[in-house]
Amino acid sequence: MKTATQRLVTQLVLASCLGATLSACAPIVVGSAVMGSLVATDRRTSGTQLDDETIELRGASQVREALGDRAHVNVTSYNRQVLLTGEVPTAQDKQRVEQMVSKLENVRLIVNELAVMGNTNLGQRTNDTVTTGKVKAGMVDVKDLFSNAFKVTTERGTVYLMGRVTQREANRATDSARGISGVQKVVRVLEIITEEELQGLVPKAAAPAASAAKKL
Repeated sequence: MKTATQRLVTQLVLASCLGATLSACAPIVVGSAVMGSLVATDRRTSGTQLDDETIELRGASQVREALGDRAHVNVTSYNRQVLLTGEVPTAQDKQRVEQMVSKLENVRLIVNELAVMGNTNLGQRTNDTVTTGKVKAGMVDVKDLFSNAFKVTTERGTVYLMGRVTQREANRATDSARGISGVQKVVRVLEIITEEELQGLVPKAAAPAASAAKKL
């Protein structure tokens, strides 16, 4: 039987390989080697990854129970920092959602980007999904940028970048996202780390590339 960590990483493997344009992804073989590689290249611990997944699932469930179809809310968590995007009918609902999510276990910070307006339609949400895919694909081609260090969310043409990255990586990812068609604005919800801290986070095989980038 798969452990919770294996189930999470399996989902990450499938998500990373859904679009052929996102990367030259090898055939999906979910085994210890693949899972170990993904966990190693993610800048969160495996425990934090599970916490983020749990926060997103529980948060979305509670919001649906409380507001139903009156609101369209996305709950995105990275390193226990939660980004709220979407639409709610009133300012009171916006605060209500934030309060609900803030009470979830392991949430340490909330960035509330909910808009007080009517829900977007399916067409707009589909466009946002496509834009997210384009942004991720664009990052793959950026030199010295670890694309899986970022979590990307798009809402009404605004792209939100989350992750633990250096200032160099943040700037390169932002510039890349801004050049993608359909992107109206880029908002950075990032934790900035030093190049020295990065050396302790990336896999040893990737360290030479990071060292070379530092010299640029």
